[in-house]
Amino acid sequence: MRTYESIFIVHPDVVGDDQTAIIDKYKTILTDQGAEILKLDNWGVRTLAYPVKKQTKGCYVLVIFEAGPKVIAEYERRMRIDEKVIKFQTVTLEGGYEAPPVIEAAPEEASTEAEEGTAEAVETSAPTGEAVEPTAEAVDAAEEKTEEA
Repeated sequence: MRTYESIFIVHPDVVGDDQTAIIDKYKTILTDQGAEILKLDNWGVRTLAYPVKKQTKGCYVLVIFEAGPKVIAEYERRMRIDEKVIKFQTVTLEGGYEAPPVIEAAPEEASTEAEEGTAEAVETSAPTGEAVEPTAEAVDAAEEKTEEA
């Protein structure tokens, strides 16, 4: 099985549940024929580079899937028939598709400690003559010195 990337543009007047129904329809067409969907993204309504079927906007949908060549023929045949799809293109991904790695967020406590540490490091490492934002501790110490004087 090969990996394919398909982008199709849905008519901009199709919104909400109708748009979701069209996306589900093509997802079902692929899965019924034995294709494995790796990624499905709805990019939303965007301006087209040039008018297509007298439309200047359209809803872009990206589908990346693994399938055989016969699946593509049926998938594209059904897109040609559907009046709600104004343009489509399917290409083969030569290197396959690799999902991007999931990046986990660090806990808030660790990030605030790191921010405080970097602020102090910036303050001490700044050459003289540059404006440096003082920390709260430095402001308190300066106020105490002015009160004593």
